[in-house]
Amino acid sequence: MTKIYVGNLPFSASESEIRELFAQHGTVESVSLITDRDTGRPRGFGFVEMSRADASRAIQNLNGKELGGRALRVNEAQERTGGGGGPRGGGAPKRW
Repeated sequence: MTKIYVGNLPFSASESEIRELFAQHGTVESVSLITDRDTGRPRGFGFVEMSRADASRAIQNLNGKELGGRALRVNEAQERTGGGGGPRGGGAPKRW
């Protein structure tokens, strides 16, 4: 199973719309659109899981494709390393 990062999504995009878009290129195992923890509003990116072959095909065909007036960024998701910003710290060191 391959996890695909889908960025630059229009804030109006729904999970079913993204599932339908990716299903044109293979079997979609899961779709997860990320929302802001505090406001519940969409953050403009998400993840799709597909088999490796289907994911490759989807990435090749959908990267740069326009959806809702925005060019999608579609690539294989990278594992998170280290902490991200936020209240618990992490992220990049401060520059003085």
